[in-house]
Amino acid sequence: MTRRVLFLCTGNSARSVLAESTLKKWGEGRYQSFSAGSQPAGRVNPFAVAQLQREGFPVEGLRSKSWDEFAEADAAAMDLIVTVCDSAAAEACPVVFGDFVRVHWGLFDPAGVEGSDAQKAEAFDRAHQIIKARLKAFLEIPDGAWDDRESLKAQLDPIAQIH
Repeated sequence: MTRRVLFLCTGNSARSVLAESTLKKWGEGRYQSFSAGSQPAGRVNPFAVAQLQREGFPVEGLRSKSWDEFAEADAAAMDLIVTVCDSAAAEACPVVFGDFVRVHWGLFDPAGVEGSDAQKAEAFDRAHQIIKARLKAFLEIPDGAWDDRESLKAQLDPIAQIH
């Protein structure tokens, strides 16, 4: 059974897009991945695209979109929603309701880093390394864990601490 995972953040231009693309490649056959934002930026950050391309992750079809697309009555149901906004930086995370498991894996916003292009690229690389480490841990969770939501959530929540 293929599970559907939605990564949510504010702008849907960086963190959630990095996570969507990474899980799309690594979770093929087990997971379908999507991303969205509560206040979409309207475009994927070029540093996110460059980071994904540099590491061989898919960039085709990536776009910045509103989470409203996934909340409509005819939208396919999600199994897991992961918010990646940085509540430590007082970023407002989207509030979503529905019949799915929800976890928060807060992460700094590399799109908010100012400085030279090299410094920005380094921030995107650092963010992607954290996302990849978290998704590796996520992919180690056995498929049978989905049978018990409480147990699954207990395995998902600590992943937020991986840096």
